[in-house]
Amino acid sequence: MTALQLNADIYKNLAILSEDESMLDKAAKYIRRLVKQATEDPTRMTKEEYFARLDDAEREIAEGKGTTFTNKVDMNAWLNAL
Repeated sequence: MTALQLNADIYKNLAILSEDESMLDKAAKYIRRLVKQATEDPTRMTKEEYFARLDDAEREIAEGKGTTFTNKVDMNAWLNAL
């Protein structure tokens, strides 16, 4: 479903809920909770932050600061130690 279709579907359903104030109140509380979750996610980053992290990683690799593995056993041991 496209964003445009989702928007239309949401507005249609909100129009139906608007006839019942208690249901509309529940929907508003739920939406506020969703927005709070979306904005509090510590793993979220902007596109600019993401590409800046990639640039930093590439610079560190070029400086020889990266970690490399020659086999899966060593890689898995390193990952399990994290």
